[in-house]
Amino acid sequence: MKQGVFITVRSDSSRLPGKAFREILGLPVLAHVIRRAKLVQNAEIVVCTTTRNQDDCICELAEKEKVLFFRGSLEDKLDRWKGAAEAFGLDRFATFDADDLLCSPRLIEQGLIQLEEENLDFLKAPENLGIGAFTYAISVPALKKVCSIKGSHDTEMMWTYFEDTGLFRVGILNVKDPVLLHPFRLTLDYPEDFEFFRKIFEHFQNRKNDIPLEEVMRYLIANPSVVAVNQFRHEEWRKNQIEKTKLVLK
Repeated sequence: MKQGVFITVRSDSSRLPGKAFREILGLPVLAHVIRRAKLVQNAEIVVCTTTRNQDDCICELAEKEKVLFFRGSLEDKLDRWKGAAEAFGLDRFATFDADDLLCSPRLIEQGLIQLEEENLDFLKAPENLGIGAFTYAISVPALKKVCSIKGSHDTEMMWTYFEDTGLFRVGILNVKDPVLLHPFRLTLDYPEDFEFFRKIFEHFQNRKNDIPLEEVMRYLIANPSVVAVNQFRHEEWRKNQIEKTKLVLK
């Protein structure tokens, strides 16, 4: 069984323009994300972007960092993932959004194992896990089925097709370490999120981005002033996610 990690990214962003190429410790955000994803064992790392000319820079960075890339639909994230899975012969994959600079490689490895061992189609994070610590693990056959039944090309909020149709075996990632179970905001959407990540990276002075998430979480627990930099944005972000989520079937 062949598995992958999909880094989903495009060059534009309405709330934080150019966020993938904003620099922390002299490196673009996307480079930090790729380097962290490469810590995942036994998985192909694939940067999934669009066919637009403005996203050429993303493919150039992927080549520089020596990882694979795939170019597909702008709006249809599911179709883009399907194309990447088929292009590289994958059976399952975990998602690693380019917003999530501190996503846990260990949790991704665990999620891919759990997906297989429990014969699941779709695995999601528990609600009290840090936001951006883990997103999803997905079986490719389930992805192909979703692509055959969806009735919209707007699949940015794609989880509803797996969770709300009643057609798939859905599980929740087993997370036992209590230090990870704090709903801190570990995702990049707003200027305050960028400041939050800048503080963390400058504290650890780690250009490799290989600090275990558990260590980062202990730092945040001990430094609530850092958590407060962006945590107030979370409710706005959550409402935006809900408003954009829609299930459209054929």
